[in-house]
Amino acid sequence: MDSTASLMVSLITLVMHLQVQCSAQTVIAKYGATIEVPCNNGAAMPTDLIFTKWKYEKDDGTPGDLLVKAAHKEEATVQATDGYKTRVSITANYSLLISQGSLSEQRTFTCMVVSSSNLDEYSVNVQVHKKPSLPQIQDKAKELENTKLTALGVCVVKDANPAANITWSKNGEPLVADGKTIIVSSNVKVDPVTGLSSTTSSLQYAAVKADVGAHFTCSSKYLQDLLVSPPETFTIHYPTEKVSLLVQATGPIKEGDNVTLRCKADGNPPPTSFDFSIKGQKVTVKDKDTYILTGVTRNSAGEYKCSLLGDNNIEASEKLVVSYLDLSLTPSGTVLKTVGHTLEVTMEKNSSGDAEVSWTKDNAKLEKAPTFGQLTYADSGVYVCEVVVAGIKRSKSFQLVVEGIPVITRLTKQRSEDGQHKVLTCEAVGAPQPAVLWSVNGTEEQSSYLNGKAVHKITVVPTGNLTVTCTATNKLGEDVMVINVSALFNKETSEKGTQDDDDDRAKLIVGIVVGLLIAAAVVGLVYWLYMKKTRQGTWKTNEKEAGTSEESKKLEENNHKPEV
Repeated sequence: MDSTASLMVSLITLVMHLQVQCSAQTVIAKYGATIEVPCNNGAAMPTDLIFTKWKYEKDDGTPGDLLVKAAHKEEATVQATDGYKTRVSITANYSLLISQGSLSEQRTFTCMVVSSSNLDEYSVNVQVHKKPSLPQIQDKAKELENTKLTALGVCVVKDANPAANITWSKNGEPLVADGKTIIVSSNVKVDPVTGLSSTTSSLQYAAVKADVGAHFTCSSKYLQDLLVSPPETFTIHYPTEKVSLLVQATGPIKEGDNVTLRCKADGNPPPTSFDFSIKGQKVTVKDKDTYILTGVTRNSAGEYKCSLLGDNNIEASEKLVVSYLDLSLTPSGTVLKTVGHTLEVTMEKNSSGDAEVSWTKDNAKLEKAPTFGQLTYADSGVYVCEVVVAGIKRSKSFQLVVEGIPVITRLTKQRSEDGQHKVLTCEAVGAPQPAVLWSVNGTEEQSSYLNGKAVHKITVVPTGNLTVTCTATNKLGEDVMVINVSALFNKETSEKGTQDDDDDRAKLIVGIVVGLLIAAAVVGLVYWLYMKKTRQGTWKTNEKEAGTSEESKKLEENNHKPEV
């Protein structure tokens, strides 16, 4: 600015009223970012503006010029000769811009507005904040002693402005220093180059057993953000107060199993040696916490104990329950019986608890235990008794074979559907399975055998009347039955509806008719003889024309006498 302008400023200063703002505005800026300092809080400039000037308060309290911008010029004139020379500029609304903000910008900046009618100054206090690093817990303790005050760790928060305040927490709850079980001491160091602060906070803590697994953190607050360190857990040493005895097995304990007895103590570090009481006898184990019972029996059941080595005051006990099951079945193996005989089945069991009993026959479930009165062929089969109790399963079985001499129960004949053949069926019971033999050759043989019943069918074409024999035989004996089979009729007879199976009925009907005819002839002959005799008596009476009423009465009586 030339001498004329300087003179004008001096005259204006002398002749016009000087207005200076009494209260300064405060701007909070971020470290390392461009700082924007508003002039008159960004209010519009007067219409008769001549120029605007920015200046700052130096460290010694004297003012220093930064830049000036005339109202009629586009560019501002930088007046600074120190570090601000390359870092300051002005915006369209006359705000001051300072690049690469640092803590050295924490001072008062003044905006001077000169117009034709007035001269105003607006002061702005700048504060530069720096977000600190994430809190870290350092120098951590290897372990904490129960109720003993121990240096737990040091929380460090670096490069902050303003200096960070550190808070310790356990499981998210702040720890409050009490001078006895919780002691916190803090320290702040300022970097002489950057001016940034680093805060350290040391925690001394008397842990208790309940702190096992607890998460310890430290935190600091920056503006609205809460910065929290990664959680840390610590090993806590405390004495054993209680022991427990565990009985370990793969399932319900039964005879023959291996059982592990494990003694556990609640101290930390845990004890490594214990005393076990095995059926009243003391057994010491070192450098382990288990004792193994091998192949337990029902006699192994009872109370077992464990305690700290040499200290029976801290002891635990547990009862061992061993399941067992004895099963016997009579009969067993293969049982041969004759049909019609009886069989007694006896099952006996001895178990440690309530047992579940089930029966099957040929893999099919039975509703109840089998009982046999008079044995039938259908009773043959494999019977299995299964008993279950507390993880133990036992089974016994027997195979029942019912035998008997074959007996033919039915022998039938029937014309086939096409009318060209006759089907003979022989049914017999017996075991072992009877072989069925025929006295004639047949075709299309069919046979079956179920529950001691054999059914055998053959198809024959008889050309004449036959007597057919069916024989059922096995190793125990045989049975024979015969049946008469008539020849098939010719085609004409079959078309009239005459059936070979109706032959016997037709013969019977003819016999009955013939009998009735003979009977009628006999009756007619007797009647004829009687009438002939009666007529002869009448002729004699007429010829003699004599007789008495008494003779007539006798004659009438004789006519009404029944025949003997």
